[in-house]
Amino acid sequence: MNKNYPIYKTTFIDDMRSLVEEAALNFPDRIAISYKNHYSDREVQKVTFTRWRDDVRNLGTALVAEGLREEKIAIVGENSYGWCCSFFAVMAVGSVTVPVDKELPIEDIDGIITTTSCKAVIYGKTAETKIQEILQKGGLRSVDMLISIAPENMLQAECKVMKTLAGLQNVGAELYRNGNNSYYDYKIDTTKLASIVFTSGTTGKGKGVMLSQANIGLDMTLGMYNFDITRKTLHVLPPHHTFGSTVNYVGHLSQGCEVYISSGLKHVSDEIREQQPTHLILVPAFLEVMNRKIWTTARKTGKEGLLKMMMKVSDALRKVGIDFRKQLFSSVLSAFGGKLELVICGGAKLDEEIIRTFDSLGITILNGYGITECSPLISANRNKYRKPGSVGTPILACRVKIDNPDENGEGEICVKGPNVMLGYYNNPEATAEVFDKDGFFHTGDYGKLDDEGWIYITGRKKNLIILSNGKNVYPEEIEADLQKVEGVCEVVVYAGESKAQKDKITIVAEIFPDAELLKDKGITDMQKYFEEQVKLLNARMPSYKSVKRVKLRDTEFQKNTSRKITRFSIDKTID
Repeated sequence: MNKNYPIYKTTFIDDMRSLVEEAALNFPDRIAISYKNHYSDREVQKVTFTRWRDDVRNLGTALVAEGLREEKIAIVGENSYGWCCSFFAVMAVGSVTVPVDKELPIEDIDGIITTTSCKAVIYGKTAETKIQEILQKGGLRSVDMLISIAPENMLQAECKVMKTLAGLQNVGAELYRNGNNSYYDYKIDTTKLASIVFTSGTTGKGKGVMLSQANIGLDMTLGMYNFDITRKTLHVLPPHHTFGSTVNYVGHLSQGCEVYISSGLKHVSDEIREQQPTHLILVPAFLEVMNRKIWTTARKTGKEGLLKMMMKVSDALRKVGIDFRKQLFSSVLSAFGGKLELVICGGAKLDEEIIRTFDSLGITILNGYGITECSPLISANRNKYRKPGSVGTPILACRVKIDNPDENGEGEICVKGPNVMLGYYNNPEATAEVFDKDGFFHTGDYGKLDDEGWIYITGRKKNLIILSNGKNVYPEEIEADLQKVEGVCEVVVYAGESKAQKDKITIVAEIFPDAELLKDKGITDMQKYFEEQVKLLNARMPSYKSVKRVKLRDTEFQKNTSRKITRFSIDKTID
């Protein structure tokens, strides 16, 4: 917990092409990316940094030969080695990546690709059916070429040029062998538009965030000074989000870290045990599930009390310099591969109790803060310098201020720095709304700074409940307290909308319960149980924050691909 310890050594990222080249120069025979090839067999494929450089260069050379330099190219599909190569190759030749969420409805996929005037679409196997449907409806009007990441192109479209990624890489390799140096004979302008990332967040309406290679590269250069990352991670986040593409790929590959690409959510638990990553990049939803599994397993094996007692003993021993966590909790840690040391977490608020639990077991959690418009990293706790409840201090060269703070110092978090976006694509009005006269970007998040510059997040501006007396209620604060109640899997707090009394605000807590746990505890009336727990919570809070109604649900809340609950999809009517 030494605040004066030095920043870590890192690699300065000029642009995506130089990143790939320098990584191959610095770590030629080290494994860059590993994955299971579902198109052929289930054996783990291991790609060295040298081969990765060659594959990116060959694809880039072919894209130039096909007339796709300085064009917009969409990438839609599952996370894969081909997705990764495409992301770097497109920017390396001066073109613009448009990462698209494969889970979007076909109208939205076509809308993003057409609105941004993409000339080509690189697609994965899981997106193939949707791309075919869009073509049959006459969509993708701006697109000239369709490139399949899978070995075979199964789409049917007479008016489009059809290619495969492997085929283009073979063509590019031949061109390069014969002296074609077009991939390198091009000066990249790092300040120009390089990526358009559409973010709907949890509000349902997306905007195209415009990022340059300088935004992305400097965000990771300046951010990585804060972290002592380990040698192997497992990539489980969707690649079309900046947390998945920028942090997992740009940040880690520039440092020579091996990135194992997960085969999907249903495989994650097995992959963690099998691949034995030494650190992970996660959003809170994953950690909440992992935490629940630890305590569910302990309860079912009759060892819940023993585990709690051992954690207390271990914590006491650590205070006098004795650390036996690896030995004491080896059976628990084996579920995470046995080598997991660190989790870097961001994307939403994380319960401090989860951080303490994992710390007691021997896994450090570094909570951070980021937003797509900031490429995404803004701040983070450090390996040896953390503050409970905080999302850390701003990364180097990133300035943070609180706009219009109240009596508690809370207001909107604003950011200025080289990581802040160029603006919203074709939306100057929305861009103007989020930048003030001093050039600070208004994040839409409420929070405060302490006297040492640490950031504390209170809630999201769009989620704020404003009462008739002018008081502000941050639902995230109440949710954090309710999440600690035994039996709560997920909870969302919101202003209930009454059809009969439209002006009356009722604070509602909607809960998805852990029915199995409550049954094991002998609780049969869940509604009564949670209402009693909410009464206890209300007694500890100011009266205006009181939850007036508890609503139970039978299924999980709807989530986006970043595992964030989509609040706009919740039915908030209460009568």
